Amino acid sequence: MARLAEIRAAGLVRHASERAEEGVERSLPVTAALRPLLPGGSLRRGGTIAVASGSTSLLFALLAEASTAGSWCVAVGLPRLGLVAAAEAGMAVERFALVPHPGPEWAGVVAALLDGVDIVVTATPGGVPAQVASRLVARARQRGGVLVPVGQWPGADVTLEVASDEWHGLGQGRGRLRRREVEVVAQGRGAAARARRVSLWPPGAVGAPASDLSRDLGRSRVSGSPSTRLLRPRSTSIPSVA
Repeated sequence: MARLAEIRAAGLVRHASERAEEGVERSLPVTAALRPLLPGGSLRRGGTIAVASGSTSLLFALLAEASTAGSWCVAVGLPRLGLVAAAEAGMAVERFALVPHPGPEWAGVVAALLDGVDIVVTATPGGVPAQVASRLVARARQRGGVLVPVGQWPGADVTLEVASDEWHGLGQGRGRLRRREVEVVAQGRGAAARARRVSLWPPGAVGAPASDLSRDLGRSRVSGSPSTRLLRPRSTSIPSVA
């Protein structure tokens, strides 16, 4: 309790009864490559942006610009999320908190964090009830935070998904994997109803190990290779809900 009082005194969190401050910026910055996919070209405070399960590099790309600009981020229910990978993607890890095992009351944990953290990322248990989703979306809207569910989420403003990715660097069976081109698709409600696509070059691709090929969902093609390989999506441990 003493530590919580210190954090409140520093202005890092607000009481649940308080509304978002009028003077706070209404949007958070996002990398230029992803701006065409989002309404207003930014992360709108109070919005909900879903990211398809398994798209770790896409998730980091979405958060990196806001993180380095000073926003606090937290990831709930994603025990395999690594700070090293986050740092390589350009995130300010000193402002990136992890709650790997929130327990069965994960929705309450997310709601509490939305009271004082700019961006809250959460794993979505299979078949999340629409009532729970609506309550958290409303909480984000009231508190002025950005909710980023990883997986399907009823009522998301925009859903981002990696449709395919292509590795460059190999010639005719020889060479080194040097960089990766990812195709990201966005679709949602209102202004985002029409599907949009952009190409993204995730950072840290130079010398990337072959094991990283399975980090994102979708098709993976190796440039210059005569074959196309289908990859299994990387599994994510998700807490159970009572």
